[in-house]
Amino acid sequence: MPKATNLVAIVEDDAAVRKSLDRLLRANGYATCGFATAEEFLQSGIAESAIGLVLDIHLPGMSGIELRRNLLAAGSRLPVVFMTAVADEAVRAEAHAVGCVGYLEKPFEAKRLTDALERVKQL
Repeated sequence: MPKATNLVAIVEDDAAVRKSLDRLLRANGYATCGFATAEEFLQSGIAESAIGLVLDIHLPGMSGIELRRNLLAAGSRLPVVFMTAVADEAVRAEAHAVGCVGYLEKPFEAKRLTDALERVKQL
């Protein structure tokens, strides 16, 4: 499946946060597809067509870090913007070690996310 020019996948277990992210990104010209779990995202096959992934680190089941590792192991180069509500230096270091174009601590300013996605479009 070819990459869409503006499709961003969102993996966030909190439905209200996922809906807010969806609205924010759509208001900024992105198409979105949301998932409550990493497993749902993987089953969707959307990684092949999205330009980026906005990914919560702390998810039920497979974590965001584990999802990123699985994508890398499968050869995916999908850019990731990690989000977390837990300010933890070890988690931050791990997120950067597996590769990300952004690391956002919740709550974050909308501009920080849209700026990170602008960097994704440059990749």
